[in-house]
Amino acid sequence: MFMPRAYDRAITIFSPEGRLYQVEYALELVNQGAPIVGVSSPEGVALAANETPESRLEDPRFFMKIFQLDDHVGTAVAGLISDARVLIEQSRVYCQNNRLLYDEPVDLESLAKRIGDQAQVYTQHAGVRPYGVSMILAGIDTTGSRVFMVNPSGSYRGYKAVAVGRKNKVGNKLLEDEYNPEFTLDEAISLSVQAVKAASDENVTAKIVKVAVIRADTKIFRKLSESDVERYLT
Repeated sequence: MFMPRAYDRAITIFSPEGRLYQVEYALELVNQGAPIVGVSSPEGVALAANETPESRLEDPRFFMKIFQLDDHVGTAVAGLISDARVLIEQSRVYCQNNRLLYDEPVDLESLAKRIGDQAQVYTQHAGVRPYGVSMILAGIDTTGSRVFMVNPSGSYRGYKAVAVGRKNKVGNKLLEDEYNPEFTLDEAISLSVQAVKAASDENVTAKIVKVAVIRADTKIFRKLSESDVERYLT
C-alpha cells in the first residue's frame, strides 16, 4: 500500500487528490526550459525561441530549439532535448509516410494528435516515465495557418499564439494583450520575438533568438538570418 507521500513514485497511481505527480514533474521541467513561442496570422506562422547555449564553450549549432518536420510544418521544443529528438524523428517519419500513402502533406491536427498519443502512452505504464518536453507545432495545411501545443500529459490544443517554457506567464500575457487575428506575417514575427524577449532572463540578441516562418502562400519552412531577426529586436 502506498504511503501518503509515495504517490509520486509510480506513474500509474493517482493521488487521493486526483493528480499524477510524475506528469506534473515533467510539466515543471518544461516550465524551466528556455522560452519558445508560436504565433499564427492569415499570412503564415512564426516560431521563435531563445537558443542561449548552456556554456560559452558549447558550439551553438548544437543547441537548437526549432526544427523542421516537413516542408509545411516546424516545431519549437522546451524541456529535454533528448526526449524531443525522439518525438521529432517519429513526427518526421509520420509526415513522410502520409505523403507516400496519400500524396499530400499531413494535416497539423493529425500530427499533433499522433505526438499526443505517443506521449500519453508513457503516462499509463509502470517502468516508464513521461516525456519531459512540450512541443509547439506551427504550419500551414488545408484549413490555413495553425499552431498547436503538445505537453507531457499527451494533451494537445490549438492556439492563435502561445508561449511555453520559462516565464511562460509573462510571455502569454504579452501575447494576450498584443495579439490581433488580422496580423500580417511581419507583425506575427515581431510579436513572437518580443514574447521571447519578455520571457528571457538575460538581454537577448539576434545570436540567441532564432526564428522560423512558414508563409501561407509558399507553405515552405524557412529560418530567418541574424540580420533579419535583428530588425525585430529593435
